[in-house]
Amino acid sequence: MARLKIDLHPIFNRGRQIDEALEEAFDEAERKRIKTIEIIPGKGSGQLKKRVLRFLEQGRIKSRYHRVEKDSKNFGRVFVHFKH
Repeated sequence: MARLKIDLHPIFNRGRQIDEALEEAFDEAERKRIKTIEIIPGKGSGQLKKRVLRFLEQGRIKSRYHRVEKDSKNFGRVFVHFKH
C-alpha cells in the first residue's frame, strides 16, 4: 500500500477524535512504511483543515514526516509525505 487515506468528515466536530485518528494514521504509516497519508478535512469553513495543519505543525509530529503538500486542485485535501 503506497498511500493511506483518512477522511475526517464523519468526526469533523470531535476534536479529540480528530487528533486520535491522525495519530493512528501516522503510527500505521510508520509501521507499514507507507509513503503518503492523504488527509481529507473537506472544504467546509476551513476550520477542520486549519486544525489538521496545526496538528502537523506540532514539533513531535513534524519530526515524523518529510513534507506536507496542500492539493492545489482540491482545497479539501492535504498530503503528508514520509521518508522511511
